[in-house]
Amino acid sequence: MDFRSDQPLVPAVWQRHDTEILPLWRERLCAEMGPVVAARYAAGLFFEDRRRPIAQWFNPALDAALLVGIETSAEWPVQRFALFYAPADGGILRVHTNTHEWYLRTPKTSPTEEEAFHAAVRSAESFLQVEMDFL
Repeated sequence: MDFRSDQPLVPAVWQRHDTEILPLWRERLCAEMGPVVAARYAAGLFFEDRRRPIAQWFNPALDAALLVGIETSAEWPVQRFALFYAPADGGILRVHTNTHEWYLRTPKTSPTEEEAFHAAVRSAESFLQVEMDFL
């Protein structure tokens, strides 16, 4: 068997879904915070569905999800990807990992947006592996 340490394996029960942000994010945020505050959370990421790229996994058996998305306002000079987790028992949690950011003023200087995104996706995949150990 050939296992690559730089590419974590995502458990099969987690399906990748990157086309649109799942409605469960908006529903859970509104239930927790109310619609006005929820619409502004993470610079509107869950309501406007316009910032890309995103990476998203969904576990239909658990009604759980994990999202990698840009959490900072488009005007900020430092942009950052964050991981958000919607666990099976409800709610939304921000997953604290390494910082995955890049600078708009120097877009070709490392870390670039692409490098930050790929690093955030690797963190998300690792999180899903660990999370499955607890389910």
